[in-house]
Amino acid sequence: MSTLRFKMVETAFGKKPSDVKIPEGRPSEYFAMYVFNREKMFKYLSPDVYAKLINVIDTGSTLDRNIADQVAAGMKRWAVEMGVTHYTHWFAPLTEGTAEKHDSFIEHDGKGGVIEEFSGKLLVQQEPDASSFPNGGIRNTFEARGYSAWDPSSPAFIVDDTLCIPTIFIAYTGESLDYKAPLLKALRAVDKAAVDVCRYFNPDVKKVFAYLGWEQEYFLVDEGLYAARPDLLLTGRTLMGHDSAKNQQLEDHYFGAIPTRVAAFMKELEIEALKLGIPVKTRHNEVAPNQFELAPVYEECNLANDHNMLIMSLMRKIARNHGFRVLLHEKPFKGVNGSGKHNNWSLGTDTGLALMSPGKDFTSNLRFVTFVVNTLMAVYRHNGLLKASIASASNAHRLGANEAPPAIISSFLGSQLSAVLKHIKESEPESFQSLSGKTGMKLDIPQIPEILVDNTDRNRTSPFAFTGNRFEFRAVGSEANCASAMIVLNSAVAEQLTEFKAAVDGRIANGEEKDAAILSVIREYIKICEPIHFDGNGYSDEWKEEAARRGLDCETSVPLIYDNYLKEDSIRMFESTGVMNRKELEARNEVKWETYTKKIQIEARVLGDLALNHIVPVATKYQSALIDNVYKMHEIFPADKADRLTVRNVELIEAIATHTAFIKGHVDSMVEARKVANRIADEREKAIAYHDTVYPALEEIRYHIDKLELIVDDQMWTLPKYRELLFIR
Repeated sequence: MSTLRFKMVETAFGKKPSDVKIPEGRPSEYFAMYVFNREKMFKYLSPDVYAKLINVIDTGSTLDRNIADQVAAGMKRWAVEMGVTHYTHWFAPLTEGTAEKHDSFIEHDGKGGVIEEFSGKLLVQQEPDASSFPNGGIRNTFEARGYSAWDPSSPAFIVDDTLCIPTIFIAYTGESLDYKAPLLKALRAVDKAAVDVCRYFNPDVKKVFAYLGWEQEYFLVDEGLYAARPDLLLTGRTLMGHDSAKNQQLEDHYFGAIPTRVAAFMKELEIEALKLGIPVKTRHNEVAPNQFELAPVYEECNLANDHNMLIMSLMRKIARNHGFRVLLHEKPFKGVNGSGKHNNWSLGTDTGLALMSPGKDFTSNLRFVTFVVNTLMAVYRHNGLLKASIASASNAHRLGANEAPPAIISSFLGSQLSAVLKHIKESEPESFQSLSGKTGMKLDIPQIPEILVDNTDRNRTSPFAFTGNRFEFRAVGSEANCASAMIVLNSAVAEQLTEFKAAVDGRIANGEEKDAAILSVIREYIKICEPIHFDGNGYSDEWKEEAARRGLDCETSVPLIYDNYLKEDSIRMFESTGVMNRKELEARNEVKWETYTKKIQIEARVLGDLALNHIVPVATKYQSALIDNVYKMHEIFPADKADRLTVRNVELIEAIATHTAFIKGHVDSMVEARKVANRIADEREKAIAYHDTVYPALEEIRYHIDKLELIVDDQMWTLPKYRELLFIR
């Protein structure tokens, strides 16, 4: 090991875990201590204002601006008592991260001093620069105005000395420039559509909630080693690095004992998360070395999404207290598992019904089948769009890599639910007419209660699997904003439920009995969406061929996958549900294509720099040492003996020459390909060019660099290797 690299490793491994101050009492006693939740609202607001605000939160009704000043005053009083000096509107622009601008509470008091002030106007609305965030051309540099507006359904919280107020972010002209605004619209759309369908079964239902349970996978790397890898620092992944002799092949890391330093990090992370009202529950080692996972109790979708964005920020901050860096890239290391963020999604009512769970009577089971089949229809109709919602330059490395679902959306149902749907599909429509008396029914639907929660297998190769009382969207990437997938899924389900309601009402208007009408439509849907149902091995080549025959979207080029957002069916779906219009969709695709291009561009520039300024010089230096050895051996020994003694070194000299020549030539070619692509004005065409001409060069060059890593003297190789990066000491 080189002296420089040894010092990096020694520094990284020599750090001690910081002392974690564990709050007094049980977690339930300090849970949400930094959150302006209902308990604090009740304490700091008048009864009348409290009631009005809770009504806004629970029903989604419009906030009365007249109470904003009183809410702001109560919120500020609580925050100041907690030591807060600043406030910020906390939002999620189209950058995959969050944004915030801190302002202090102080204002002039007119007497030469200052006072702490926070008005309803400042609570409800701020004005960030809308042209400085990705906006897809909606805002020009000279059109800077944009607004962030308070989202009362997600409570304000405190980080350090700052009150953070969750907000949406929109352009001056009204278009959404973030993830939260369309997510809230999608949740409102699925609420309305699902309530209408629920009333077939229970007229008391007034609201339907979409729930989300995310499972966050991540890697930890020692901070000193991270700093010694420019590729990790600048791109989030290793652009080179040969497999370690030992990685995950023994399967000994998964669910193994959590390393002491990691456990200390996890403990502090959990404490800080609980204080912020994030109900973290599960932690464990994942499959790959240095890979871990945490997961919370499921929450309402909007709040769960905010909590996931907040937890990623917390992870990055707290990891550094323990000498770590968190890697959220979907594939930071080649040859070992990548990281996903499984999105467990379900629907529930204000009356306590879990719409994705079977019940114990005919009505509840018919309701269960109705919502499951309509979800399958939505996924089938928009499978390409769902794939586009999770597609990215980084997630492309993970999908289909034999540890993640393939880049083809299908749904696993399990044997029992599959049998139930098959039975409904094959039953004669005439049997539906006997359902009003619930006798003589040929469908045996009352037997569905035997499909109790988790009474179904799991299929890790399925991107969208039914897992007992919910669907698990497994294809979401680890660094993604969950809202991207949840916007599409909830919008698609809302559209589908609306069409289902219209179809059933049409049959009822023609004299068909309600339950028979529902089952008739469901029977048709089961046949239509059959292509999306697949319980087999999603990794097999046979499935790729079969999926193409079924008409599913099998595209693997990320820039082309994004085209699904602008298909007429997608635009019609988003506009009919009121989630986004054509202009917003076109702008978002511009951002997606531009982001893809920039990420590949950065990787190409970093790899080119490392290859020519680190790898090739080190390899050439070692080659020179070998050449010097060959010459000296010939000076000492007879020619025939020297030839025998130096044959291995000569082979290495030739191999180094071959690899370095390939690297130099292909780096030059890659640079030229970038120059050609950069001259393309259209963002879509530029992204396609980067995918087709620049991206392939990264793997080709890497192959030869990784071969050199095995050849060059370990003392001379300056970059930390996988065997050092992947095993925490």
